[in-house]
Amino acid sequence: MKTVSCKKGELDRKWFVVNAQDQSLGRLASRVALVLRGKHTARFTPHVDTGDFVIVINVDKIRLTGLKASNKVYYTHSQYPGGLRSAVAGKVLEKHPDRLLLSAVRGMLPRTPLGRKMLTKLKVYQGAEHPHAAQQPVPLEF
Repeated sequence: MKTVSCKKGELDRKWFVVNAQDQSLGRLASRVALVLRGKHTARFTPHVDTGDFVIVINVDKIRLTGLKASNKVYYTHSQYPGGLRSAVAGKVLEKHPDRLLLSAVRGMLPRTPLGRKMLTKLKVYQGAEHPHAAQQPVPLEF
């Protein structure tokens, strides 16, 4: 019995749409990362991007559980002296809710060039409308 490895040319990528309204940030991000990576199918190969496209809508209505809205802090640094910036998760959710989900999913993907390519298949929108109707996305239920 031989191990079958998926090759780049034999992939047929599907499009999924996820409604993020009233869903927990971490649970949603882990499920989306699983689909982006391709682990939801039998054709998963660790060194090939076998994942599907994911469209997340209504990300502005995502739910932060517990005290994360006031206690969870995101840090960035500009690499200059005094360049440390911090933002509380509640403020980030108000101004840029798409960044909140992108950051969570990015942390769950591999930190390699392949992981960065997987992240490009994630499309995040604040409202219920998205411009990917031509791809005929299928609702992804959890």
